Amino acid sequence: QVQLVESGGGLVQAGDSLRLSCAASTTTGSIVRINQAAWYRQAPGKQRELVASITGESPTNYADDVKGRFTISRATGMHTVNLQMNRLTAEDTAVYYCNAEVWLSMTGTRSYWGQGTQVTVSS
Repeated sequence: QVQLVESGGGLVQAGDSLRLSCAASTTTGSIVRINQAAWYRQAPGKQRELVASITGESPTNYADDVKGRFTISRATGMHTVNLQMNRLTAEDTAVYYCNAEVWLSMTGTRSYWGQGTQVTVSS
């Protein structure tokens, strides 16, 4: 079984930066690798929306309203995905979720969701 844990959320002021991390781990002894991943967010009263994704040989895709401000990347070792968020605005306030396709050497590939991390931007 895989644990997908997000971290890095918090309360910041408009214009500040945050770095979210999504780390995959297992207690089975398997080698863990994130093949592709995406960050989603859900604000109160709104549907969950795609923020950024990273796939294959690291092509990336971003929602229009975060282009130029957010950067998604995979850390060396391929079991962590980060989301660097700069020039935050109040509209970025939401719970951010990581969704990752994780490969385990013992059992293969499966998709997982993290538990979410709250990002609150005060204006």
